[in-house]
Amino acid sequence: MTNFAQNPLDTEITYLKGVGPVRGKLLNEIGISTVRELLQYYPRKYLDRTNIKPINHLKIGEEAVIIGRVQSFGLRKTRRRNFFQIVISDGSGRLQCNWFNGISWISDKFTINQKVAVFGKIDFYKGFSISHPEHDILDENEDPTHTGKIIAQYSSSASLKSAGLDSRGFRKIITNALLHGGRELSDHFTSNLRSEVGLNSYGESIHTIHQPENAETLKQAIYRLKFDELFFLQILMAKKKAFTKKEISTPYPDIGNYTREIYEKLPFQLTNAQINAMRDIRKDLGQPHQMNRLIQGDVGCGKTVVALLSSTIVADNGGQIAVLAPTEILARQHYKSMKELCDLVDLKVELLLGGKKGDERDKLLQKVSTGEIQILIGTHAIIQPDIEFKNLGLVVIDEQHRFGVEQRKSLLDKGNHPHILAMTATPIPRTLAITYHGDMDVTIIDELPGNRQPIKTFVVTSDQQERVYNFIRKEVNNGSQCFIVYPIIEESEKLDLKASETEFKKLSKEVFPEISVGYIHGKIKSVERDKQMEAFKRNEIQILVATTVIEVGIDIPNATVMVIENADRFGLAQLHQLRGRIGRGDKPGFCILIPGKNDGFISERLKIMESTSDGFLIADEDLRLRGPGDFFGTKQHGYMKLKIADIARDGSIARLARQYAFHVIDDDPELKKSDHQGILQKFKTEYSHMYAYLQTG
Repeated sequence: MTNFAQNPLDTEITYLKGVGPVRGKLLNEIGISTVRELLQYYPRKYLDRTNIKPINHLKIGEEAVIIGRVQSFGLRKTRRRNFFQIVISDGSGRLQCNWFNGISWISDKFTINQKVAVFGKIDFYKGFSISHPEHDILDENEDPTHTGKIIAQYSSSASLKSAGLDSRGFRKIITNALLHGGRELSDHFTSNLRSEVGLNSYGESIHTIHQPENAETLKQAIYRLKFDELFFLQILMAKKKAFTKKEISTPYPDIGNYTREIYEKLPFQLTNAQINAMRDIRKDLGQPHQMNRLIQGDVGCGKTVVALLSSTIVADNGGQIAVLAPTEILARQHYKSMKELCDLVDLKVELLLGGKKGDERDKLLQKVSTGEIQILIGTHAIIQPDIEFKNLGLVVIDEQHRFGVEQRKSLLDKGNHPHILAMTATPIPRTLAITYHGDMDVTIIDELPGNRQPIKTFVVTSDQQERVYNFIRKEVNNGSQCFIVYPIIEESEKLDLKASETEFKKLSKEVFPEISVGYIHGKIKSVERDKQMEAFKRNEIQILVATTVIEVGIDIPNATVMVIENADRFGLAQLHQLRGRIGRGDKPGFCILIPGKNDGFISERLKIMESTSDGFLIADEDLRLRGPGDFFGTKQHGYMKLKIADIARDGSIARLARQYAFHVIDDDPELKKSDHQGILQKFKTEYSHMYAYLQTG
């Protein structure tokens, strides 16, 4: 890339007027290396100067824009801390503006009688005040496109602000960028598509997002750019799905003795939802192209049995199966439940974990390579390069989102386009499912086995702790067991939380000295963790203090009580997962949530847990309240970097974008038609990093 770029939009950012090498380096650090990328650095919010309020009309608690002149400024000192303050006046009154943190960049920005605009929430302490207001320093003869308009505000670090790239600085260089390359902002959509969806042109939308004329045109620009982001994400999903359907895989059409005998020996009846899931999978496995299906179901719905029966179909036809689990506990749980049934029909299943070494591991790998082992279950250990399958026909991936793209690819590469069956116990909202799993066929198991016991959930305050302890003691005396879960392991001065290690000592020595109390967390060695779990299963331990290591894969039918301390630190979906660890036997379960803080928002969130056991409803609420971060991390989904769309709130746009993206790829998989050349060029220019995803599972 040079300053002589053929397209002005590809000009290196350093060479844009107003940038230079120092600012250019800082912009590079936040992912802006070209004029194009600068124009896609969208505002984080807007300051609406069309609704300016006089100071004497302000009300406490409202948000307002005030334009006035600086009367005084400087560092203020109190006994507890220092802060920077300016006082402004608009002729009707005075307003204090205070900055308490990171004040070095702002301390030399103001002069007496300077004209400024500020925005924020109005407080009152010895007069009206705003803490950390959005602000703009105004020129006496300011550009009319700024005064009385909606003004963009940009995210900016202290180092960027020190280099003059606060919101005001960004607006200046973005104005230069629009003058430099704005004419090259050609549209990648045809006029027909824009007309059908109701989209403004791309160039107009980029101009408007940075320099809106009014609220309505800004709304239209935001809609267009959100649609763009979600459309190209769905183009990726559509291309991935089309790519998968082209992969020639071995069909497994026949049901044999393994499947029939295990089905007949199941100690329970399959639910209708499980039967429907098997119908979908059987149809997929019978095709000569790769199955790519996600089984999505609530905690305890019976996904493992579905995975086992799917595996037996492949084994009946001479194929091998790899089952990949994210934790050793979950891998062991799958191995235990599958082996009990597989042993009845002499179907060879083995477990491979990271701790297996030497001759024992070598012998196991030899059996895998010859096909003697038909089902291999394990963690990341089964991805290692020296593990070879004779005929890998099916890969089962549990909680797929916990594995990176390359990890999944490493396992799939051990076979000739093996079929893929992913499972998740995390109920995923529809919008999130089509965003993260949009390339997969999805089957939902929305029915729990008839033997699952109801779980009652209660939110209690910390001052009721003694009542909770008495309830636990009563349940244990009646022969039941209890989990007590904490969000962290060690005491932290930064977090006012009860730490699991400290509480374990208190519970075992002071609160329940007459009861056996165990303790596990993610940092202890697996041998010790397994030892504690086995003792808990045998009821040698009646109360297990734990961190979220018990979130999945723990099956203790005798456990009836789940107490979750600092419950406000967990997402609702995670709380639902934890709650699913109880009520698995013949006794009802009780889940007790104790928040570390007591405020209205926390109560609203946790009351949802009291009101429903529907994991999908809980997932929708979790997405609405906390955003998608609770469900998936960026590490596993690095291809998706949304700049403006909001998965939690833009479901209708995502579904519309998906409809059009899939229609385009169904009609023209390689985007060769003239109507799709703009889409192809945009995809190659700005989304090339996502091509690698097309080659993986």
